[in-house]
Amino acid sequence: MIVYASNWVSGAIPPELVNINDEDLEAFMEVVHGLGGDSLDFILHSPGGSAEATEALVKYLRSKFSDIRIIIPHIAMSAATMLACASNRIVMGSHSFIGPIDPILILNGQAIPAQAILDQFELAKKQCQDPKMLGTWLPILGQYGPGLLVQCRNAIDLSKSLESDWLKQYMLAGTTKAGLRASKIARYLSNHKNFKTHGRHLDKVLAKKIGLKVEDLEADPKLEDLVLTVYHACSHTFSATGTAKIVENHLGKAFIKRSQRIQMITPLSFQLPPGPPALPPAPSPAPAQPQQPPP
Repeated sequence: MIVYASNWVSGAIPPELVNINDEDLEAFMEVVHGLGGDSLDFILHSPGGSAEATEALVKYLRSKFSDIRIIIPHIAMSAATMLACASNRIVMGSHSFIGPIDPILILNGQAIPAQAILDQFELAKKQCQDPKMLGTWLPILGQYGPGLLVQCRNAIDLSKSLESDWLKQYMLAGTTKAGLRASKIARYLSNHKNFKTHGRHLDKVLAKKIGLKVEDLEADPKLEDLVLTVYHACSHTFSATGTAKIVENHLGKAFIKRSQRIQMITPLSFQLPPGPPALPPAPSPAPAQPQQPPP
């Protein structure tokens, strides 16, 4: 068993430290080493990240394991959804979610769906047929660097092709019309117009409806308890230590990514300025004399 969990839900850690990236391959090389057998249980909690890095992870894990079951205790979005779809089956609870796989591009410091950029350009072409609209659109179109539109189309095509290939090769292997079904699922998940936002949460009901092979976590109470225990242990570690990412196997071998922006702050020591001189102590009162009772 391997857990791959990122500290991203709180928003306290920079995205570059929690997203799927090429460094993760080193982490998986560390935790896969020494594991035997062809089957892997993979607990996944991630916001996603690089499609290219995800492709490298899939190639590596598939070179080591022929049967992979990915368990989502909470959320696996974007490229993490793609990673989940490269498994033989996904395990989800009523509290588990995947997300759309339409790619996001960083433009002027903002994360923008590639499809939104293409749609905006098409809208500009239509409206700029009216010369009065040129003044409105020129500042916006000035943001588009050379090759941006082609880059958007290539990124969308890459997400669809990777998703379709993995579904056909692994999750839907041996089923009727596997290629057609895989392409249909990939087109649906990569179509930004279906979800309106890249952060849309898709539950297990929808995941089953579109054709993914999904098992219910609640069907095995013992497994559910074990999975959520691991997930909550990761959550407590994140909140207590500022850890950005945990990749660990069931033998305790782990790769831990710490946030460099989390610092321990030591209170400054200082002395109060001298105050006025102390007054001499007041004299102690005389002890009370015993009184004689009246005759």
